Amino acid sequence: MDIEEVLTRGVAEVIVEAELREKLRAGKPLRLKMGFDPSSPNLHIGHAVGLRKLRQFQELGHTVVLIVGDWTAQVGDPSGRDQSRVMLAPEVVRANAETYMQQFFKIVDRQRTEVRWQSEWFGSFTLADVFNLTSRFTMQQMLAHETFRKRIESEQPLSLMELLYPLLQAYDSVAIRADVEFGGTDQKFNILAGRELMRALGMEPQQVVLTPLLIGTDGRKMSKSFNNTIDLTMPPHEMYGRVMSMSDAQIVPYFVNVTDVPLREIAEMEQAMRAGANPRDFKMRLAREIITQFHDAAAAQAAEDYFVRTIQQRALPDEMPEFYLAGASPIVDVLVQAGLAGSKSEARRLIAGGGVKLNGERVDSPDLLVAPDSGAVLQVGKRRFARIVGGARATHQG
Repeated sequence: MDIEEVLTRGVAEVIVEAELREKLRAGKPLRLKMGFDPSSPNLHIGHAVGLRKLRQFQELGHTVVLIVGDWTAQVGDPSGRDQSRVMLAPEVVRANAETYMQQFFKIVDRQRTEVRWQSEWFGSFTLADVFNLTSRFTMQQMLAHETFRKRIESEQPLSLMELLYPLLQAYDSVAIRADVEFGGTDQKFNILAGRELMRALGMEPQQVVLTPLLIGTDGRKMSKSFNNTIDLTMPPHEMYGRVMSMSDAQIVPYFVNVTDVPLREIAEMEQAMRAGANPRDFKMRLAREIITQFHDAAAAQAAEDYFVRTIQQRALPDEMPEFYLAGASPIVDVLVQAGLAGSKSEARRLIAGGGVKLNGERVDSPDLLVAPDSGAVLQVGKRRFARIVGGARATHQG
């Protein structure tokens, strides 16, 4: 991939583009910063947009510096949030970080990556260091942050701790002497704070590469809180189904941002759809491209076969997890114990939304009692199944 495509495909904005182009032409290896707060253990395909961009820069000879935000994760990034996060315990942060990095290196080359933990520099920060850092920014600058401004205007709480978040992220750039920082468009304020701090301390300010935010399966910004993500750890058949469930309007953006299909081909697909071609066919190819990238081609084909058989032809899957039910139980409890819902409240929401079936019949009441009938099939949505097997034990297999 040439520099022109690296700087334009899957990129929302470059600050300052002319300066970054000059640095790339100079041929000197650059230090590419990307930070993450391990507040959640799973990555989704929206994160992959930025990670793929890092890998492309690595292939041009540059080094990724991955910042593990073991301090900022405990604060929580306030960007786009109308309320404060709950602070996380250090052991939870570290466990999430280990899981995160396993997924991170599915895309980014581990051999060309330097991993740094914030505790290397913040662990020895003194009160004098905090005063020095905060003196570099004004309240006017902080209130330019859209999230902060909206919280104040709506009279929502805004803690002083949250005001520190952009400053801590900015100091990361100073600590590792970053040449370029990468992040989603929602990180623009925080990343620009890094430029300002570096300049204030007499350093050459980092360049900025912002990547677009993907739309999730329900038409909103992809987010764990909306349950509309395509997670990198999802089984192939579930990943395939999630791709097929998203809006047709997202086919082209997904091909551009999360695949290596040539832009010429993508333009031809877009033209074909405008001429009346069925978007489903292109969406199926997109699902195969994505699954091949995070699993392999055989898994992609098997996921497509499963989708055609169980969704398009409406056949039950040949294999499904079995749930042993000892006696009659409320449907809400069964959904949770069978692993088809994360909680009783989620089970009730699924039922209220018409997303639960028992033996092909829609379940309308959360009070329904489920008998331990061998062979009965529970279904949630279009792709999740469990077969009830009567027995003396209640456990979930598969």
